[in-house]
Amino acid sequence: MTATPTATPADVTIKRALLSVSDKAGLIDLGRALSDHGVELVSTGGTAKALRDAGLDVMDISDLTGFPEMMDGRVKTLHPKVHGGLLAVRNNPDHVASMDEHEIGAIDLVVVNLYPFAATVAKGAEREEIIENIDIGGPSMVRSAAKNHESVVIVTDPADYARLIAEMAEKAGGTSYDFRRMCAAKAYAATAAYDSMIASWFAFADQGEMFPQTLAVASTLSTTLRYGENPHQSAALYLPTSPSANGIAQAKQVQGKELSYNNYNDADAALELVSEFRDGPPTVVIVKHANPCGVATGDTLIEAYEAALACDSVSAFGGIIAVNRPLDGPTAEAISGIFTEVVAAPGADDAARAIFAKKKNLRLLLTGDLPDPARAGLQLKTIAGGVLVQSRDNGQISRDALKVVTKREPTPQELDDCLFAWTVAKHVKSNAIVYAKDGSTAGVGAGQMNRLESARIAAWKAKDAAEKAGWSAPRTIGSAVASDAFFPFADGLLAAVEAGATAVIQPGGSIRDDEVIAAADEAGLAMVFTGMRHFRH
Repeated sequence: MTATPTATPADVTIKRALLSVSDKAGLIDLGRALSDHGVELVSTGGTAKALRDAGLDVMDISDLTGFPEMMDGRVKTLHPKVHGGLLAVRNNPDHVASMDEHEIGAIDLVVVNLYPFAATVAKGAEREEIIENIDIGGPSMVRSAAKNHESVVIVTDPADYARLIAEMAEKAGGTSYDFRRMCAAKAYAATAAYDSMIASWFAFADQGEMFPQTLAVASTLSTTLRYGENPHQSAALYLPTSPSANGIAQAKQVQGKELSYNNYNDADAALELVSEFRDGPPTVVIVKHANPCGVATGDTLIEAYEAALACDSVSAFGGIIAVNRPLDGPTAEAISGIFTEVVAAPGADDAARAIFAKKKNLRLLLTGDLPDPARAGLQLKTIAGGVLVQSRDNGQISRDALKVVTKREPTPQELDDCLFAWTVAKHVKSNAIVYAKDGSTAGVGAGQMNRLESARIAAWKAKDAAEKAGWSAPRTIGSAVASDAFFPFADGLLAAVEAGATAVIQPGGSIRDDEVIAAADEAGLAMVFTGMRHFRH
């Protein structure tokens, strides 16, 4: 049996509109446009006052319902004369009869944006004020109007006012079904995101849960990207609707072509690492494919950049750079010496901007304050059939927390280099080995299937860097080496000895720790345990 095609609902002429908004942007222009089409305006509280102050005729919601707004405005739109006017199916005789019997007038347009719950949380309000900013009547009207979108228009985003006005101009005061359907989809997304914010606040902030029974996550589309990690993949950037730390997603792009998926991913990796040094000396991080290939501190940014570049100038080509200080002219000039995809900085002076302006494809991102590396948060990773969720790796180790396990204690300089190498290793894909000396990476070994190979690769990179720079010896000589997890055998440590390292920092915890410690003692190394590992996959 063939189903009978359903006719597309007709255009609907707007005769009565209900407006109730927290964000008054664009309200008056919309109210005037509706009035020009002869639409009766019904409104609540501050919205009615704003429209009336602009000289527009407005019916108070209490005149529509026959009940006053009460309980500090908590009860004003939760009434049959509101929801009956929204939910009634206009071509259903029983519904029409009920409307006639109870003197319920149809409402053809609802314009609502909800109480500013997220903004209230973000400003650090007390619990009572946060609770009062949970909107009840607004979401109820939104959902009623959206359900009955065959006959009712629901607008929740001030950015859509202009589109509504244009639609009504084209349709002689009416709207098309396609427009109403689009608005309904946005409306349900808006209430879902709103409820998600509230659920998240209750779970994490109010109840102190780490993993609530239901994890409500909502994000808003920021932009679609040219493609994903590879050209055959699609990609987009979404921003969280709940308050969150600012980062690359919120950075101001001063110049350069559109950021790609890989640009965002690599720039985020660079920013997260350089943020570890936000209270330290001038620091430069160079990242390639989400792994740091050079990190250094210095008395000035340009000194730090030159030291970071020297670690692996080959990988730095086409890389991502992040700095922990406002960018200056000399550093920008030095960076311009090789092809760089993205530079992220808290700020940039006029000289730096002028220099980069000559590199039209280079993206300059200004981040403002750097994110707190110790902040809490969750990380999500999709797997087939599910989502893995974990807390951020915000673990940090103080000098006092280190445990010396060898006969020789590290010198103050070795200890500084150990902590520097350890901080960088936290941001290197596992298995990770990082050699560092005098506040600079000497060699980085990333992403190998065994730790020995990572140690060898890092040492080889250090030798290659020395040859390119014309140094008499690689910077691994006299360096400290960090391992993101324990050495399961002594072979990885012995590779570091061969490379010239004199100090080691690692988590410890292997069943062969005694063997590894004995090898370190025999080689005259100083070794400290952190008791914390930093796997990064």
